[in-house]
Amino acid sequence: MVNTKVTLSGLELDNPVIPASGTFGFGYEFAELYDINCLGSIALKGTTREPRFGNPTPRIAECTEGLINSVGLQNPGVDKVISEELPKLAKVFHKPAVANISGFSVEDYVVTCEKLDKEDQIGLLEVNISCPNVHNGGMSFGTDPDSAAEVTRAVKAVTTKPVYMKLSPNVTDIAEIACACKEAGADGISLINTLMGMRISLTTKRPVIANKMGGFSGPAIFPVAVRMVWQVYEATGLPIIGMGGVQSAEDVLELMLAGATAVEVGAANLVDPLASKRIVEDLPAAMERYGFTSLTDMIGGAH
Repeated sequence: MVNTKVTLSGLELDNPVIPASGTFGFGYEFAELYDINCLGSIALKGTTREPRFGNPTPRIAECTEGLINSVGLQNPGVDKVISEELPKLAKVFHKPAVANISGFSVEDYVVTCEKLDKEDQIGLLEVNISCPNVHNGGMSFGTDPDSAAEVTRAVKAVTTKPVYMKLSPNVTDIAEIACACKEAGADGISLINTLMGMRISLTTKRPVIANKMGGFSGPAIFPVAVRMVWQVYEATGLPIIGMGGVQSAEDVLELMLAGATAVEVGAANLVDPLASKRIVEDLPAAMERYGFTSLTDMIGGAH
């Protein structure tokens, strides 16, 4: 009998599988397809201080072994997420969820995190610092150690729940950014977010996506995710939620050996709405096949 339970900063999960933010809506949509309580948790759609319509269309471009998206954080804003989306989720999902928070200034992050921190349904705050800093020329918070630390420190000052900083892979030294977050008080790290990508149509001779560039995700980025999870585990020792191209139970085990405590499934949900459920169901057999009896005991086992 294998043990699939893991613990993220005191939050116990039945298994490490979490649908990634932006690929699972606010969760209740998928409850029409299966009992989503089989999942370890759910990372909710990225939430901002104010409502956002998102980027112009087209927003999606297909690629070999992946896709590019430039949705632009479309969401109803934190107040409506709390008043409308969380109550809908509560009817079908009876575990703590992961709130994914984005912002364009430190104040944005502080206000949104402080509000979601008070919600009983939220077990953990995942703070996406891949957003452009409007007060710093548009450079992403997550590409500068000082900016990453500033957001971390500010959010930790107004919250009581675990804070995991979600990092961009579009940097030279991921460990440097992660260490800056750790020193500023982060409880854990989520990585990787999407790589930057682009497609050009041979028919129109123009970029496929209206925004020209977008986030590249899917199985093609999995080796990058494994490498960066490995580096951040070595550098910080913090608990990690690993993600990036996860397609199977075997991918979950590989990321956990690299140092992840839990694993998010992203683009796979867009290809197959039952992907996360399938990975949960396949996990015990995969553990037995490779000789693992407890997931907790194998975290970082490849180091």
